[in-house]
Amino acid sequence: MTEFTPFLSLGGGILIGLAAVLFMALHGRIAGMTGILGGVIPPLASDWPLRAAFLAGAIAAPAIFVMAGGSIPFAVPVATPLLAIGGFIVGIGVYYGSGCTSGHGVCGMARLSPRSFVATCTFMIATFVTVYVTRHVLGL
Repeated sequence: MTEFTPFLSLGGGILIGLAAVLFMALHGRIAGMTGILGGVIPPLASDWPLRAAFLAGAIAAPAIFVMAGGSIPFAVPVATPLLAIGGFIVGIGVYYGSGCTSGHGVCGMARLSPRSFVATCTFMIATFVTVYVTRHVLGL
């Protein structure tokens, strides 16, 4: 069972929302992680330094949290090959869905984008089905 951490979750959600709002307000861009990542992998986007700085912040923030005495419990209950398969499937979904959970679920829904509402509902349904099948049908 996953540990329930309402205050850490609320704090993280506020920081994600603040970062998304600031990125849109200051740069006119959606803070979708796969879109940002896509611009720092060759061929580089013209604004790749901005994208690299955003990604560096996303990596540095948890590191700073841990150095300040916080802890991030992390456990993966499945084998590495299954993680790789899952990552591949998610990559296909991100490509055909024109975005990821941060782009659609956080930014798109905040902008009341109908496409993002459909995409986020699709992500969530796929998640529920995947967890049910892997845990209760396959017993993984």
